[in-house]
Amino acid sequence: MNGVLEAEKLNTICVSGKCPNRGECFSRGSLAFMILGDLCTRHCGFCAVKAGDPGGIVDWEEPGRLARAVAELKLRHAVITAVARDDLKDGGASVFADCIRQVRALSPTTIIEVLTPDFLADKQALDTVLDAGPDIFNHNIETVERLTPRVRSKATYRRTLEVLRYAKEKSTAWKTKSGLMLGLGETKEEILQTLKDLRSIGCDYLTIGQYLQPSARHLTIQSFVPVDDFRHWEREAFRLGFERVASGPLVRSSYFADQLHSPEHPG
Repeated sequence: MNGVLEAEKLNTICVSGKCPNRGECFSRGSLAFMILGDLCTRHCGFCAVKAGDPGGIVDWEEPGRLARAVAELKLRHAVITAVARDDLKDGGASVFADCIRQVRALSPTTIIEVLTPDFLADKQALDTVLDAGPDIFNHNIETVERLTPRVRSKATYRRTLEVLRYAKEKSTAWKTKSGLMLGLGETKEEILQTLKDLRSIGCDYLTIGQYLQPSARHLTIQSFVPVDDFRHWEREAFRLGFERVASGPLVRSSYFADQLHSPEHPG
């Protein structure tokens, strides 16, 4: 896998985001591609991805290389995410769309999941991605409303709900998905309200995991959430109507994404 990624000059969020599960996922042939470079225009307090100014640079050959890698690795489920690119007029939406189309052409049976930034809720950018026909549209809410200004850079809680609502209402051809981190100082009442807010706009899939501090300069962990609490939130999410839920300390948005979407999933 590393050989293919190096040959095609591709980034993964698994490495850039310092995911604690990357060894396990790599060993079973699962990964999440990170397109549009490795430099993010936002400075979120929880994220390990480098931040800065990409200067409007876009590698237009990247979608073709990504599609070749998916085909060579014979991936059953490919996750495509990206750094936030607020320096681009469409936020990188056209590159997402090209990746979807080229993967579909070379690997027609591969499930394609996109994990996108909010594109500042620009409907034209969202349409560009959605019209390319992903199987799953994922956009993470990350934390509860009260903590969002401290945790997320530029993004807002209500805008995330607006993005997910728009994707859900546009078509039933794809599932919508979001993810939530715990351990940043949220209350149980706020967690429940976040789950209710996500269900109110029709979000289908949900991941809940423990926030882990990437470095000393990132937000500090306020608590390590007990495993029983994750089980409680999983039950609550199913009670509220989510179709699929993954909840546990090491769960991440793209962790076992293929199994979450599988028809055999217990959800």
